[in-house]
Amino acid sequence: MKNEREDMLLAAADFLGRRPNANQDEIAKAVGVGRATLHRHFPGRAALVQAVSDMAGQKMYAAVETSALDQGDCVSAVRRLVAALEDNAPYLALLHTLSQDLDPDLEDPVWDDIDQAVTSLFERGQASGEFTPLLSAAWMSEALYSLVAGAAWAIQSGRCAQQDFTPMVTSMVLTGTTHHRNDGQ
Repeated sequence: MKNEREDMLLAAADFLGRRPNANQDEIAKAVGVGRATLHRHFPGRAALVQAVSDMAGQKMYAAVETSALDQGDCVSAVRRLVAALEDNAPYLALLHTLSQDLDPDLEDPVWDDIDQAVTSLFERGQASGEFTPLLSAAWMSEALYSLVAGAAWAIQSGRCAQQDFTPMVTSMVLTGTTHHRNDGQ
């Protein structure tokens, strides 16, 4: 069962996803607690944003682990990864928005592990000929993160339907990263 801190953190993350520049009073009101209660758990906006980042990192890491990126062909691994990231896409979108508020000295090393796993997937795909060698694996990873965040924003704003998340992101990633032959196929 979730505890009070986790409930507040999830509600704050949801609210910040819609209002990234909100102050502590606005966040506390949206979460349904007093400012003092929010402050007791997160002593300031920076601590709250860091806690959201840490939570998002844990959720993203779990999605990467669930995806078994080192198994099977790389195109299928990308499909598994995007599907696993769907539930956590709003957190990634929020982190893109709040990244300037994060203290790089406090960043959770799990983000390095996530990026290494995803970048390794694209490197493996390049080595197998599934992905184009014309783009760096690091760029493909960054593009994937941006597409996941963009899809979350598009769904949140009502511009796209939730059920289209995985097909939208997967199609864009694979169309832009797969190796295309010049003979029209």
